Amino acid sequence: MMPLAFANKGEKMIIKRVGGSPEVKKHLENLGFVAGSDVSVVNTFGGNVIVNVKDSRVAISKEMAQKIMI
Repeated sequence: MMPLAFANKGEKMIIKRVGGSPEVKKHLENLGFVAGSDVSVVNTFGGNVIVNVKDSRVAISKEMAQKIMI
């Protein structure tokens, strides 16, 4: 298991766990980051990560990506 922040661009992975405070977990779940979902990194720039999750493209900070385990 490793944080989403370290994933390779274009590689399709499955979310294993979402960490952080209850508020952060709820926010990430609302964006579609739930255990068992497919996720892939589209691009990274300036410390932010753009990912495809649940047929949506979402930009999250590197700090948030550290809380999502794949």
